Amino acid sequence: MVSNQDVLAALQGVPGPDGKTPLPQSGAVAGLSIKDDKVYLSIAIDPKQSTALEPMRVAAEAAVKKLGVATALVSLTAEKEAAPVPPPAAPRPAAPRGLAIPGIANIIAVASGKGGVGKSTTCVNLSLALAAQGWRVGILDADIYGPSLPRLLGIRSKPEAEGRHMRAIEAFGIKAMSIGFLVEEEDPMIWRGPMVMAAIQQLLRDVTWGELDCLVVDMPPGTGDAQLTLAQNVPLAGAVVVSTPQDLALIDARRGIAMFNKVDVPVLGIIENMSYFLCPHCGGRSDIFAHGGARHEAERYGVPFLGEVPLDIGIRETSDAGKPVVAIDPAAAHSIIYKDIAAQVKARLEKGRARVAPKIFIE
Repeated sequence: MVSNQDVLAALQGVPGPDGKTPLPQSGAVAGLSIKDDKVYLSIAIDPKQSTALEPMRVAAEAAVKKLGVATALVSLTAEKEAAPVPPPAAPRPAAPRGLAIPGIANIIAVASGKGGVGKSTTCVNLSLALAAQGWRVGILDADIYGPSLPRLLGIRSKPEAEGRHMRAIEAFGIKAMSIGFLVEEEDPMIWRGPMVMAAIQQLLRDVTWGELDCLVVDMPPGTGDAQLTLAQNVPLAGAVVVSTPQDLALIDARRGIAMFNKVDVPVLGIIENMSYFLCPHCGGRSDIFAHGGARHEAERYGVPFLGEVPLDIGIRETSDAGKPVVAIDPAAAHSIIYKDIAAQVKARLEKGRARVAPKIFIE
């Protein structure tokens, strides 16, 4: 079993950011984690040197791989120091929002203000429904602490390497990537914020996605640092907010809408998940979590209401089995609901709501 000391010893031959001091003594190692023969290393650098220090990152990754570990993931984390407040200047263009990913036409986020509202299940079925519309679709599981994509898509395999990139895994006609493909399902990801963001960036940009009409990002629940940083650094064409109709979930959904508004990401619409329950025996309807709250919030904020998805045992069973309902039963009533939602999202993106991402400038 490789230890932290083994990794640091292997890095002694890699010069740090100054080109002289060995990396372990340079003070640049921001995080080191070893999980089941997989090594994750984060190196803090000056953001202005990111391009120049890429060979250092590659050398560090190669040194760790020589230990015979199954996976070595080395990330550069740009920590920018505070600068003196400059004197007032003429107005400047709006701050850039992210660097586009070659081959991907649109990137959208599926988000929720809190966990437990069925966001990931909705995200997977929405992605499959977009593929059913004729689009080439990929899905990125950005929830590092609680990845669910391996279970929802029934994927047990590991991604294959293509040089310093990983190849996205295909399932049900869509391409997928998740940290869950690299770690065991029961393994906790005890990482601090910089390591989480570095991992998300690599899962996004160091993956061979190919040509995609849309990449759907399953966002972490909430509106914290990880969510805000992701929204600011990924060229999002829009966001879909998932909520249940109950008041507690709607409060958090409002926070999600407010976050996207503040970072200038258009909200493509709101989905009311677990909207109602139809008894499979008697056909009677029960509004377990109330009903219509998400539609009301959509009207209140002036964003589209995309539809209602019922609370149904079939959706739960197919999700747990790794066989999403849209894929295995495309003619089912619930699949038709997801396809209608996907058609609305696709139409809004095709109408020009997808924006071209400007370049990043670091001051």
